[in-house]
Amino acid sequence: MTATAVRTRGAHERAARRVQWTRGVRLVVLLAFVLIFLTPVYVLLVTSFKPLTEADPSRAWALPETWTFEPWRVAWEKLAPGIWNSVLLTVPGALISAALGSMNGYVLSKWRFPGADIVFTLFLFGMFIPYQGVMIPLVQLLVNLNEITGLNGVFYGGIPGLVLAHVVYGIPICTLIFRNYYVTIPDEVIEAARVDGATMLRTYRSIMLPLSGPAFAVVIIWQFTALWNDFLFAVFLTGPQSWPTTVMLNNIAGAQTVPYSQQMAAALLASVPTMIVYVLLGRFFMRGLMAGSLKG
Repeated sequence: MTATAVRTRGAHERAARRVQWTRGVRLVVLLAFVLIFLTPVYVLLVTSFKPLTEADPSRAWALPETWTFEPWRVAWEKLAPGIWNSVLLTVPGALISAALGSMNGYVLSKWRFPGADIVFTLFLFGMFIPYQGVMIPLVQLLVNLNEITGLNGVFYGGIPGLVLAHVVYGIPICTLIFRNYYVTIPDEVIEAARVDGATMLRTYRSIMLPLSGPAFAVVIIWQFTALWNDFLFAVFLTGPQSWPTTVMLNNIAGAQTVPYSQQMAAALLASVPTMIVYVLLGRFFMRGLMAGSLKG
């Protein structure tokens, strides 16, 4: 073996060791971040299985001496009505928001009209209006809807009014996501449908909807999370019979002592639905969210 070959082989071996060392460092750093991220989850889990006598902040890191499912049973009994109310809120709210955002994004991206850019800009302004800024007029609007329709406790004080508020508030972000996704679809496809005599709705139903899976996944995850985690609208716009999970979770408290184990179990129960949605639709999330970032 020549000297040149030896030097070349040695250089390759050193490069391979550097790559392995870099990968090892990255793995260690990632594991460290995972441990830091999972630390609160560990505290939640171990505390949720402790009896009330052991559930104390000073012993948060310790495993239970006596494992019990009693905190989970009590938490479920207290949260069950709120979880059902949250399902009645999030499922129709997310689906309606996705449908409206899809139609708005389709029109603003493929069937442009005079002033379309101005309309789209006005849509985007809605993203920057804080909840607190619309609370009083929103309450008055829902109260008036109750009076006009004669359905007391439906719009103001009930789930339908809360769904309406979130759907309207979610239109800007849903429109933005779908509009950015649809601009990535070639205009030639739409032009071909027009030549074949397809109407606007037929083109939307036959061409755009089948291609909209990633965008629907993003919007449904986004809106489902926003509706499920909502607290402010829920407190102001609903009554005790219609309180969702977040409000019920806030009300789990003791008179003399704080039931930490019940609170931890309730927090885990409240987070399960959003985790399920992310697991089922998460693989589409980044794909749909990044669509249109390089075009339009």
